[in-house]
Amino acid sequence: FNTTTPYVVPFIDLNEGPWVIEMPEAEVRGAANDFWQIGVAQMTKPGKYLFVGPGQEVPGGAEKAGFNVVQMTTMNFMAGIRLMSKDREVRMAALKEIKIYPYSEKDAPRPRGYITPDGKSWSQWQPRGMEYWERLHDVINREPVAERDRFYMAMLKSIGIEKGKPFNPDERLTEILKQGVLVGEAMTKALDFFNPRFLNSHYVEGSNWEYASVCSPSQRLENHDDLDERAAWFYEAVTNDPMMHGQETGVGQVYMSAYKDGDSDWLDTGVDYTLNVPANAPAKEFWSMTIYDVDTRCITVNNTKQADRSSRMDLLENSDGSVTLYIGPTKPEGDKAKNWIETVAGKGWFPYFRFYSPDKPFLDKTWILPDIQKAK
Repeated sequence: FNTTTPYVVPFIDLNEGPWVIEMPEAEVRGAANDFWQIGVAQMTKPGKYLFVGPGQEVPGGAEKAGFNVVQMTTMNFMAGIRLMSKDREVRMAALKEIKIYPYSEKDAPRPRGYITPDGKSWSQWQPRGMEYWERLHDVINREPVAERDRFYMAMLKSIGIEKGKPFNPDERLTEILKQGVLVGEAMTKALDFFNPRFLNSHYVEGSNWEYASVCSPSQRLENHDDLDERAAWFYEAVTNDPMMHGQETGVGQVYMSAYKDGDSDWLDTGVDYTLNVPANAPAKEFWSMTIYDVDTRCITVNNTKQADRSSRMDLLENSDGSVTLYIGPTKPEGDKAKNWIETVAGKGWFPYFRFYSPDKPFLDKTWILPDIQKAK
């Protein structure tokens, strides 16, 4: 996630029946994704969205009553709703207007409110060790088996994970599975950070920036399904829908990532860098630069408690209208500190540069985002 546009993130279980999400007349953008992280529904317009689980019947009269019916492919799903306004009071007012409730309460929905971390530590990355396999076993037993996943289910059966049966690995298998998590994560890091080789991730010749979101929203191509692309993207991030592929559609968002600087050296926590964002950045809404922790893929936790800079902030501009961002352990002097993102010693990092509603100069590449450079 990012800190420029706060999210509302409800997780909904349809096992007990359909649920409703009401989107208000406000600056909000939303999408619903199933538990395979495939985008099923866009919620960019105000209205009542009725989510029905696989095998469940659509309640009689729902469509006539004005509900937008969405047939989900998994019993559990996640909705990501962005609060787009830069005004906190406006965002909080919009948050209060979003309603989420079971369809059975349609005549008198019970207010549910929301929960914030409130300073407490929490994580959203995949667990390591045996907890990874235990969580996998749990979710498999709460979801239908998709036709395309039957061979994967056969592989899991060989290591004791089988739908409808307990998971009780012996000591020998436990040690093998722990090693499997370690090796699997290393393989995925190689695909994602250290050796990306996806053809459609190319930005421009000679650039170390690439498009981060290249996995097909459906995860399905003409003769095969995305495999490495899916593993890389969902290790690094969550959710995937057409609005996250602005480089192809010209709408929504563009996500740019980089792992090397302009000298093609790996980004280093002990080095100070600059990124010069040329004037007139082609984002109709705004642009943002956010840094993330390689180990967790979550926003970097630093001393300033701020890991992003964006065009929505009061940044120091250069005389030509460009903006120089400073990324590294050393705080720059004077007003340059407005443009600083602190890195943390020993914590590998990578950036996302986002364009919200990309404009024509980005799409036709007459405006180019330069590489991150070592500070002079």
